[in-house]
Amino acid sequence: MSQQVQGVISRAKGAPVELTTVVVPDPGPGEAVVRVQACGVCHTDLHYREGGINDEYPFLLGHEAAGVVESVGTGVTHLAPGDFVVLNWRAVCGECRACRRGRPQYCFDTHNADQRMTLLDGTELSPALGIGAFAEKTLVAAGQCTKVDPAASPAAAGLLGCGIMAGIGAAVNTGGVTRGDSVAVIGCGGVGSAAVAGARMAGAARIIAVDLEERKLEWARGFGATHTVNAREADPVEAIRELTGGFGADVVIDAVGLPQTYEQAFYARDLAGTVVLVGVPTPEQRLDLPLLDLFGRGGALKSSWYGDCLPSRDFPMLVDLYTQGRLDLDGFVTEEIGLGDVEEAFARMERGEVLRSVVRL
Repeated sequence: MSQQVQGVISRAKGAPVELTTVVVPDPGPGEAVVRVQACGVCHTDLHYREGGINDEYPFLLGHEAAGVVESVGTGVTHLAPGDFVVLNWRAVCGECRACRRGRPQYCFDTHNADQRMTLLDGTELSPALGIGAFAEKTLVAAGQCTKVDPAASPAAAGLLGCGIMAGIGAAVNTGGVTRGDSVAVIGCGGVGSAAVAGARMAGAARIIAVDLEERKLEWARGFGATHTVNAREADPVEAIRELTGGFGADVVIDAVGLPQTYEQAFYARDLAGTVVLVGVPTPEQRLDLPLLDLFGRGGALKSSWYGDCLPSRDFPMLVDLYTQGRLDLDGFVTEEIGLGDVEEAFARMERGEVLRSVVRL
């Protein structure tokens, strides 16, 4: 029997979000209904509201979430009602060419729930990243649920569902940061600060945080940055080189996703160093670099999609580090808000006032 819950939707491009009634069907084969306990306000949700992802309005927003499984459909064997889970948008298929090669973190056929949640009039909703967790309950594919230690705070654990995993994974999984490396992170919001934390976890010797705002640089220091550069006051490339003996960093992570920040990352790396793009560019952006520089500098240019994570492997491990006091996920939670406060949270996020606002239910 379907349920009626409260959820936050975006009806049209640029329009303020609305709190309204959402109909959640019973889970079908391979699906689960999750009672959401917390959901972070991520910039991707704002991208959906602004039409930056697609135009399949109305959207049920929210995707960076943790909660408790309420019910499961037929064929679901790895979940049971009562399980505490972090939701993910990479439910691996197990059958595509990446999965068959033993690289499920690159799965090319991730899946979502087959059924759609709706409005009261039957209008189908498009759940953000296949999740739609700005709601009291949501319907997802069972593979989008990753069981973790229930001792973890839902507000903290849920952030692994997107931004924090993207940042940590950009450093650890994609960038391959290891002991003694020098790392520079350009852009120190939630994702960039998580990349700083990931570099620290991996044993980087020097972690250089770059941003335009002192508030964000202070956040980065709290997560392990050894040096900071205010890009309003100094050229980031020159500053990073100066802090690395004139050579550039071993790994430079662009957590902004603009052509100019990517170019800075490219020239701020050491010869044979690695550039990781984790900031999300918009479709119209273009990059112009001399081909000879691409050839002559060597190294690797990588993009990091979801931090190249495998949720079943990475989420439980990171939650364990959190419960052991070795990963400060609580530090990313700037404020806890209600479902009706999402529009204001978007404004605070755009002004750079928060690392993460988290909706608590």
